[in-house]
Amino acid sequence: MKLFTPARIGPVTLRNRTIRSAAFEGMGRDNGPTEQLRDYHWAVADGGVGMTTLAYAGVCRSALSFDTQLWLRPAIIKPLREITDGIHARGAKASIQIGHCGNMTHIKTAGGIPVGASTGFNLYSPTIVRGLRPDELATIARDFGDAVRTARDAGFDCVEVHAGHGYLISQFLSPYTNRRHDCFGGSLSNRMRLLRMCMEEVMMAADNDMGVIVKTNMRDGFRGGMEIDECLKVACEIERLGAHAIVLSGGFVSKAPMYVMRGEMPIYSMTHYMKQLWLKYGVRLCGKMMIKTEPFRELYFLDDARRFRAELKLPLIYVGGVVGRETADQVMDEGFDFVQIGRALVHDTDFVRRMQEEPCHRSGCEHINYCIARMYSKDMVCHRNIDKSELTPGIHKEIERIRSSAHHG
Repeated sequence: MKLFTPARIGPVTLRNRTIRSAAFEGMGRDNGPTEQLRDYHWAVADGGVGMTTLAYAGVCRSALSFDTQLWLRPAIIKPLREITDGIHARGAKASIQIGHCGNMTHIKTAGGIPVGASTGFNLYSPTIVRGLRPDELATIARDFGDAVRTARDAGFDCVEVHAGHGYLISQFLSPYTNRRHDCFGGSLSNRMRLLRMCMEEVMMAADNDMGVIVKTNMRDGFRGGMEIDECLKVACEIERLGAHAIVLSGGFVSKAPMYVMRGEMPIYSMTHYMKQLWLKYGVRLCGKMMIKTEPFRELYFLDDARRFRAELKLPLIYVGGVVGRETADQVMDEGFDFVQIGRALVHDTDFVRRMQEEPCHRSGCEHINYCIARMYSKDMVCHRNIDKSELTPGIHKEIERIRSSAHHG
């Protein structure tokens, strides 16, 4: 029963060891929260989770990828406070993921030429990218600290610093995206410099009343990216810098996106919701080459996560392929302190309660990834939970093909 015992992340005590992962909801509007976002997280809290995480909040204007993404600033404190008050009233804790997208944006959203570790070109926007100057990096680090203070004012118990998946901090860590020749490039110690700067600001702002979680990669998931040995050194540095817990993840949105989530990306469904015709048909034509399928299996990150558990002393949060009570208990038995759950809580916000009441409960999520295919253009919703009239014949056909392929695989 370890899964349903209280546990601490720094100064914060959760009622159990389940956390709604920072899976991007796509439920914001004009970079602020909506009633839909509020109602979703209230439902997850009602469903028994220990803590729910609002996803992918940008720390400044240049950090933003989408207008449906939160920009964590004083102007949205009041509606965020309504969300956190409701989460607390339902017995759960509230966390918010903070980060900077780096080169994964475009000029209209970011308010200027997208920035990253190095100057170059981002095929996925597509856009020219400008390498950041050292003085700009100091400003971004302070933005992370300011975001923590804003999160406190909005009633959050924890922040989750996004240092993985090929966003800005990860772009500095990875030799694939960091081709700098100054003190922020070259050796791993140099590539970790921005991470250290951001964490120093975050820990100072968090003081002694907020929990600090860091999401970091165990592998980038492709040749030329970071592998497990370097990623383990990064995790050790995060522990040294004072983080209260680490989320162990992997993948790179611009190079190996399905390494993060596993399974096939439903290209037809994804492009169906895209508004720009050139992007819709370009991705429909080349999507299979751009977004490689990574077969799904239960607990797909566990083998790598064991290496980190053996080396680190701080609490570790396992994410990746937790599909029911049996797999969640296995993670606990392996010495991990918390489990993060994403798609199962998109499918059913009562998933945690059902696991507690039914020892053999398994999620009804089929890992078809329709929810992911639509989340950047619309919102993150399971295909089994929407009006069937919204599912066109082409989307139906794709879902059935992926379902059949998964059953035969």
